[in-house]
Amino acid sequence: MKQFLLAGAAAMLVLGSAAAADKPVRFILVGDSTMASNSGYGDAFCARVNRAHTCINLAKGGRSSSSFRAEGRWDEVQGLLKGSAAYRATYVLIQFGHNDQPGKPGRSTDLKTEFPVNMARYVDEVKALNGVPVLVTPLTRRSFKAGVLENTLVPWADVIRATARDKQVALLDLNADSHAAVQAMGEAEADTLAVAPKPAVAPVAGNSAANGAAVEPQGAAKSAFDYTHVGAKGAKYFAAMVERELKAAVPAVAAEFRPEGE
Repeated sequence: MKQFLLAGAAAMLVLGSAAAADKPVRFILVGDSTMASNSGYGDAFCARVNRAHTCINLAKGGRSSSSFRAEGRWDEVQGLLKGSAAYRATYVLIQFGHNDQPGKPGRSTDLKTEFPVNMARYVDEVKALNGVPVLVTPLTRRSFKAGVLENTLVPWADVIRATARDKQVALLDLNADSHAAVQAMGEAEADTLAVAPKPAVAPVAGNSAANGAAVEPQGAAKSAFDYTHVGAKGAKYFAAMVERELKAAVPAVAAEFRPEGE
């Protein structure tokens, strides 16, 4: 009798494990315009996810680590996480920094006292709802000066790196990887990643007042061409980069993406 019960329990465990393995995976993207639809890489990333799984891009232009929550957008993410039973795992990719920089009323956060707390809170709340937080450092801007790519986002990227380290969660260092890649391709090629072709009279690279990221309203950028947002080519390029980073940081998701060219 005892052997029968043990065998039955073992069979139930096997069946339970098989059922869990059959469940789909879900990705939720949280961030600003560099991840959002029509101006970022988020939709292109979702297009790379295997059709059996779910990818939801909730990134929104003009949002910071503070305003995304203040507007109630994080409530939607938490609501989705509460309904995670149908999924094997839900990975929440969180990327902020661009709009946390100074000079953006209602969005800017203090680099030392607010931004680290905001990022840590996102991580804790995803974990509390059985999600898997994945922190992403901000996508580089493509502003060159004398052939050298600037990187004004390093301090915010450093905070995200430290938060990932302290919280022991996965980190995608998109800032470092995208900066290195854009520097290597050069200014002319980098300009082709923008939303629209570079006009005869373009914003001055490095001039924050002319950069779409600095004057971005609570939505899309004012200019079709700038050094922050990406069009279809840029979106595909950086989506592939994020996929590679995610596979390296979280090997469990390696099989959840479509083969190249599909």
